[in-house]
Amino acid sequence: MAFDLILSNVAKHIDLAEQEKVFFTNLLVETKVNKKTYIVQNGTLCRNINFVNTGLLRAFYLNNEGKEATVMFAISDWWITDMYCFSNVLPAMVNIEAVKESHILSLSKSNFDLLVKEVPKFERFFRIMFQKAYVREQLRMIQRLSAPAEERYYSFLEKYPQIARHITQKQIASYLGITPEFLSMIRANRSHI
Repeated sequence: MAFDLILSNVAKHIDLAEQEKVFFTNLLVETKVNKKTYIVQNGTLCRNINFVNTGLLRAFYLNNEGKEATVMFAISDWWITDMYCFSNVLPAMVNIEAVKESHILSLSKSNFDLLVKEVPKFERFFRIMFQKAYVREQLRMIQRLSAPAEERYYSFLEKYPQIARHITQKQIASYLGITPEFLSMIRANRSHI
């Protein structure tokens, strides 16, 4: 697996010398993940932050009644982990599974710590990445609290068409915080317009 995409992702925020690129890529572990395979399971130690080279991953929480709540999706050129648990080396609160066959690059917590120590500019990279993730989630929460479900659904389709094509209506509904039945009603109303 080539490292071009992840190096391009990093280059959006920091410039790396050639030896820094080599050091960084040597810390990564390449993995092919089959569809419906978990890379993180609730209750197991969250040891890696993962970059999606190709494919699609989904992080979800399973409540006591067995209902799924999708926390996030990650497509090619995106990062994904259970951030709280990764940062604190705790058992994961979410599951992360491959929605379709994926190729990922994983950076373990120990290698993450080594990377930011040996190449301090990665502190800047991850700070920017974490800030953007925080802002995205804050805006998503505000939209969830203030926008009607129909508006959230069409906003999701417009913003993430490449994700919507590969996931089930049930997964979209769990991401939006609505039932699959209610999503079906929204979709049916749209087709009658």
